Amino acid sequence: MATRLQRLFGQNQQGLLSVYFTAGYPKLDDTVPIILELEKSGVDLIEVGMPFSDPLADGPTIQQSSEVAIRNGMTIPKLFEQLQDIRQHTQIPLVLMGYLNPVMQYGVERFLQKASEIGIDGLILPDLPLADYVREYKPLFEQYGLSNVFLVTPQTPEQRIREIDSHSNSFIYMVSSASVTGSTGSKGVSNTDYFQRVAGMGLRNPGIIGFGIHDRDTFTQACTHARGAIIGSAFIKALAKEGSLQDNVRTFIQSIRENEKV
Repeated sequence: MATRLQRLFGQNQQGLLSVYFTAGYPKLDDTVPIILELEKSGVDLIEVGMPFSDPLADGPTIQQSSEVAIRNGMTIPKLFEQLQDIRQHTQIPLVLMGYLNPVMQYGVERFLQKASEIGIDGLILPDLPLADYVREYKPLFEQYGLSNVFLVTPQTPEQRIREIDSHSNSFIYMVSSASVTGSTGSKGVSNTDYFQRVAGMGLRNPGIIGFGIHDRDTFTQACTHARGAIIGSAFIKALAKEGSLQDNVRTFIQSIRENEKV
């Protein structure tokens, strides 16, 4: 039976919008309200960030949101508690994104089992090496029906991209440039050689572009090279604005989706 992620990507829909936010930010109990408002606003896929004290690839905005969330009391057990009944309210695909260390501290199989029980669809763990995943964890991911999403960059060799594709079953996270999240530098989503190289490889899994996507223009540009794009830092900044949480979510997504399909 196809998973929620496989059904989403199986529709051959272009312009998919994935949004990342940090669980427990701006306030500890905002996690579920943000998910529900994102779905209502027309988002296709949600990445829920698990805050970690020592992030590797996160820019200052996401780092700061993680620090606030940790101060608020966000932990993996707390996140699982918040999401316990999420599937009674929404069927939007949900992916947890974070780092391997907290997952290992929780217990990898225990983590995967709990994530599966509450209806999580996949994980993005940027510091989980492909070889370790294949050797130690892939059978567990398959046992609990979870996708593991790998990142590729402009520096990733073709052979490795093909290997990642062979061990993936939903989508591949295409990092737009060799920078941290939230970067809006000149390269942005204009790295067309890289995008065209990946597109020309005929991979089984579609690509979604992340890093540097921050407004309608960069989202639209990214969607010309992949099935969709991921917005994180710009959305987190929007959550910190004055006004109600729901209004901030809705206004931001409308600014991306305006004249599209919302």
